[in-house]
Amino acid sequence: MLETSVRLLRLLTLLQTRRTWSGADLAGRLDVTTRTVRNDVERLRQLGYQVHSATGTTGGYRLGAGAELPPLLLDDEEAVAVAVGLRAAAGGTVAGIEDPSLRALTKLEQTLPTRLRHRIDALRSATESAAGGGPTVDVETLTIVAAAARDYELLRFDYLDRDGRSSTRRAEPHRLVYTGRRWYLVAWDTDREDWRTYRADRIRLRLPNGPRFAPREPPEGGAASHVMRGLRSLAWKYQARVRLHAPAEVIAERIPPEAGLLTVVDERNCLLETGSDLLHDLAGFLGQLGVAFTVLDPPELRDHLRTLATRYSAAAGEPRAG
Repeated sequence: MLETSVRLLRLLTLLQTRRTWSGADLAGRLDVTTRTVRNDVERLRQLGYQVHSATGTTGGYRLGAGAELPPLLLDDEEAVAVAVGLRAAAGGTVAGIEDPSLRALTKLEQTLPTRLRHRIDALRSATESAAGGGPTVDVETLTIVAAAARDYELLRFDYLDRDGRSSTRRAEPHRLVYTGRRWYLVAWDTDREDWRTYRADRIRLRLPNGPRFAPREPPEGGAASHVMRGLRSLAWKYQARVRLHAPAEVIAERIPPEAGLLTVVDERNCLLETGSDLLHDLAGFLGQLGVAFTVLDPPELRDHLRTLATRYSAAAGEPRAG
């Protein structure tokens, strides 16, 4: 009986590592006959696993999704990753997921071997979160929006702006973006005929969803870049686009992620989209990077740099005789 149980676990592990297995391949890996493989597959089905089989040259066994959730097999790294993710979810910004995350984490930690519990405890004790709290989003809203984006279904919803005013929107969802504080939906607004960014906590869905739509080319730079550009346009008085004459990986080591959006131009140059309420602060920030740069926007920043260049040039001249 013990040998059969161990063999079933090994069979299940194999089925999870490849889309399709032939009976002969499984028999060879398990050192049994193909008849034993057929019997073991039937045992897995009785335990709730959906194992599909087909005959022919392209046939074989494939693990599918079932009507109920059967037990899962995780290796060491997968178990640690799930535990860390559940702990983060328990203190995250998705409403209604905290308690289920804690329950799942408790069940997982009860079954972990000592070596893995020690790794997770060490990571937890040595880690502090610097992420600020953000508004919570209903988990059902996120799942419905995500499914609509996957299935290309039009969304209809009421949206609250920053002043609390409500408007009805019709949008083709593209991606959900999480910034560490808030969830955003990037979607094509069919009435405004343009890409728009919506805070997920301000969305009030009108169900059912609308008809299906044909997918569009995503906004320039992708969904995350679109969101970050929108956030900066609200945060700073002066929006700057600067070509830095250095590789992107060099600049990424010198600036925090929240300082701006960094994109690769070529092997020797990158583009930084950033900003500030004060031109002097913006000029100082760029100067501290220690690389040559060219200001593309705004014109006010170029004028300010010329003024500083004249001032510094005069300061660096020959001292006058006293």
